[in-house]
Amino acid sequence: MRIDAFLSVSALLATLQGVNGAPTGTGTNPPLRGSENLLGYSPSNTLNDENTDNIQYTPVPGQNEDAKVAPYLDFENSENPQPIRGDTGGTDPGPRNYYYDRINSDKLAPPGTDNGATINAMWPMGLSHNRLGIKGSGWARQQNINAMPDATKMAGVDMRLEAGAYRELHWHVAAEWSLVLNGSVRIQAVNENGETFVDDVGAGDVWFFPPGVPHSIQALDNGTEFLLVFDDGSFSEDNTFLASEVFLHQPKEVLAKDLDLPISAFDNLPGDELYIFPGTPAPKDIQEQNVTNSAGVIPQSQSYSYHFSEQPAHEVAGGSVKIIDPLTFPIASSFSAAIVTVKPGAMREIHWHPTSDEWTFFISGQGRATLFTAPDQATTFDYHGGDVGYFPQSNSHYIENTGSEDLVFLEVLQADQFTDISLGQWIGNVPKQIVSDTLRLSNESLNSLKKEKQYVVSGKYPSS
Repeated sequence: MRIDAFLSVSALLATLQGVNGAPTGTGTNPPLRGSENLLGYSPSNTLNDENTDNIQYTPVPGQNEDAKVAPYLDFENSENPQPIRGDTGGTDPGPRNYYYDRINSDKLAPPGTDNGATINAMWPMGLSHNRLGIKGSGWARQQNINAMPDATKMAGVDMRLEAGAYRELHWHVAAEWSLVLNGSVRIQAVNENGETFVDDVGAGDVWFFPPGVPHSIQALDNGTEFLLVFDDGSFSEDNTFLASEVFLHQPKEVLAKDLDLPISAFDNLPGDELYIFPGTPAPKDIQEQNVTNSAGVIPQSQSYSYHFSEQPAHEVAGGSVKIIDPLTFPIASSFSAAIVTVKPGAMREIHWHPTSDEWTFFISGQGRATLFTAPDQATTFDYHGGDVGYFPQSNSHYIENTGSEDLVFLEVLQADQFTDISLGQWIGNVPKQIVSDTLRLSNESLNSLKKEKQYVVSGKYPSS
């Protein structure tokens, strides 16, 4: 923080705390409330006429450019970032949260192309309340409509399980789609036909459990962290159906009859839910847990897991894309997703999804996106690893890598196929006369338009 800004805040605190107006020589503490003589105009009133125009700062690269050109402003190492772009804005003497200003430059100094107010399309999981597992077994934090009221179609959970720890046997009203972020985990389920399922999945792999299907999740030797996405924006991890709670809220006589066991069998039930808790390490040989009955196992075509980590990425000019949807993972009939890697300076092209909202999780790196909502609202947001983005159906957006390392993120749709409409492909396939009459592009520009979808475009563009 510049000393000038510090002095401004100090002067404000002194004024608010009554330092300048404290009586002297009385030896008594001033009363809590002031005199009615302080109301309105009085010749005896004095002002702390501090000069707030003398705010010293150094513009970062691009800050003096035209506000509608709007390059990314890197305030990360700026001593005193200011809400200024080109000839717009003005200095801020405080009070301020300098940390948030430095990592959200497009909120502090938005592009001149931003207009009005869209929904809030960004939530850091780091601001979500963490629910801690017992005995150091892990944690879980979530994003739902409590954090992002307009994210009505999907909600997410970031969960960590230490080695051998369980996410307790449970089921949900909502469908659960998951991407393993790191480590490895054993998943198990029994469907409504009594068919059983067990598999080990690792970083980059995906699983899915339909609504109502009970399942368990146990971390293997090195622990795990995974992302859960649910098809209901109001979903809460706190409202799952837990095995411990089911048993605790049935009369023991009923349990005994139902399971053909003596009442004494239930003397040692947990006194409360377990949720996330340490357990006996899973056996190395998965076949030891491959429990079956007359119904057999779930057919491979309806498998609850997909080893997405083994799918090669589709390389494009600015990075790569991997798509998973019901065409290859049929059981997840309404979940379609893509893992997108964007190289430094490159950009996930401007696009929109005509049939679904997009729920996005930023895995690593940093980027920015402008959400455009008809007729003329536009807001630019900055994202970092661990943040959630949300872009409503048919609202256009891009995601630009603003850092020095690869930006990796997950796009999730509620759709039976991963699709989008590319702004570039659309304009490139409209008759040139129509584009020229509408956008007034030159013939040279029209001839350079691409007719194929790019997905991720490189960070280079021709100089004028």
